[in-house]
This record gives sequence, structure tokens and C-alpha cells, in this order.
Amino acid sequence: MQSGLVTNIQRYSTQDGPGIRTTVFFKGCPLDCWWCHNPEGRSSSPEVIVQEARCVRCGECVQVCPAGAQAAGSAPREASRECTLCGACVDACPAGARQMAGARRSVDEVLVEVLKDSLFYDESGGGVTFSGGEPFMQPRFLKELLDACLAHGIHTAVDTCGYAPVEHFMAVAQMVDLFLYDLKSMDEAWHLEYTGVSNALILANLRQIGKVHRNIWLRVPIIPEVNDSDDQLDAVADFAASVPGVTQVNLLPYHRTGVQKFKRLGREYRLEHVRPPSPNRMESALARFRAFGLNAKSGG
Repeated sequence: MQSGLVTNIQRYSTQDGPGIRTTVFFKGCPLDCWWCHNPEGRSSSPEVIVQEARCVRCGECVQVCPAGAQAAGSAPREASRECTLCGACVDACPAGARQMAGARRSVDEVLVEVLKDSLFYDESGGGVTFSGGEPFMQPRFLKELLDACLAHGIHTAVDTCGYAPVEHFMAVAQMVDLFLYDLKSMDEAWHLEYTGVSNALILANLRQIGKVHRNIWLRVPIIPEVNDSDDQLDAVADFAASVPGVTQVNLLPYHRTGVQKFKRLGREYRLEHVRPPSPNRMESALARFRAFGLNAKSGG
């Protein structure tokens, strides 16, 4: 049986597909998006998260760290190689200010959590969403989870950045009821700067999946001053309209949830100056997508 690294299993979610859902967050992502709101899901290894507001500066974490990598009230030094992620500081913290992001779970362990809410799935048209991070960075784990959910008749959604070998997508395409597919920009230079990777593979994969799958929801972040120009939005909308499997486009207004998470991980947040788009701007963006004949919605 496969096992995988998971950061969280969130119940009663209403933002990751239709109905009431359980969202399983995989750890590990190939992208480095500046606005990421789940930065604890980026690394493929466990990480220590520190909530400084809870820290009482007792120094217990410093005392128990066998590698000398800790400083009271802060995350392990970002550039330090001394931290071995042993978890001693997490266990020793009397205030619960330190947490370990990432735990290995078996397929059965995840399925137990998912099945707890099966009644809500039936009543609301919900199910389970595999998100991240990037689920396709753990393709065997994902496939076994999809197999298990299929056996129990649970609606499945996979939330993906699209940056993975196309064969990984094709191997599970018929097991996935809904793809939530991120599409951030059509501009390759922009994509390289703000996510760290080219968008060529992402676009190619979307074209291929659209040929074999008939329920894809594109998710497009709307980030003021970054990717919300009319030209950028029109380019994304034009491409989305050309993919047969796209049934819905969700425009996701930028939010600042990730700011504090970056700080808890000891990382720099590079969009500190950006604020969420106004309701008027979101309506304008929706109108541009609808002009291309797309079923566009805000949020979700």
C-alpha cells in the first residue's frame, strides 16, 4: 500500500469543487508562486512552522535542539542546514507555537478521514478533492487514493498546477470526476518570473486533457498589478475557450492568507504591497471571460 506526505485533511470545505468536500493537501509543489497561500505545501519534506504570537520565549526549543538550529520565537534559520526536522522543538514547546507541516499517511488512513463525511457528500453533491502542493508530485499515492474513492462511489476532484508529465494525467484521467486546473498566465516570461517555471508544459497538458476529459474547471487567480491587465485576461480567456473539456472558469480574487504563513516558515513574502481586487474589478474580469462564451464565476 502506498503512503504519501500530507500537510492537512480539511473537512467541510466548500471552495474546492461542488458541494461539501474533504480536501486532502499533498506536500510538495514544483512551482514557486509569489502569492502562494499554502507555502507549507511547497517543500517535499516536513517543515517546522512557528506561530510567533504564541511563543512565550521560554527557550525550551533552543535547549532541546540537538543540532543548534533553533532560535526562540522564530522558524529554523532559513539558510541553515543544521535542522534535521527531528521534531524535538515541536514536542518541547509548551505553548504549541511550533508545528510540523507534513506527515506521512497511508491510503487507508486518508480514506478513513474521507469516509467520515460520506453522508454530506451524498446530500450536497460533494466529495473529496486532492490538492496541495501538487498531487501529481506523488502520482502513485494519488492513483491509489483515487482507486479507493472510486470503489466507495465518492466523487473525486484533483486540483493541479498542471506541471507534471502528461502520462501521469492520462493514467488517472478516467478516475477523476473533476479537474481543477490552475491557469495563471499565457505569457511565458511572466510565468517564469512569478512561478519559477515555464507555462509551456502546463498549456500542453491542458490541451491533451481537454481531449479526453469533459469536466475541467479552470482556476485563474486575479492579482492586481501582477496578472490582471485586460490583455492578460483576454489571452487566458481566448485559450480557455479553445479547450473542449473546460466547463467552467473560476476567477479567484487574490487574498493575503499566505502572508503570515510565509513568516511562520521564515520566508520572504514578495507581494507585500498587493491588495485584493475590488468587487468592480472582479465583475469587469468576469465580463471579459463571459464575452468569450465561457461559464465564468468568482471564487470556488
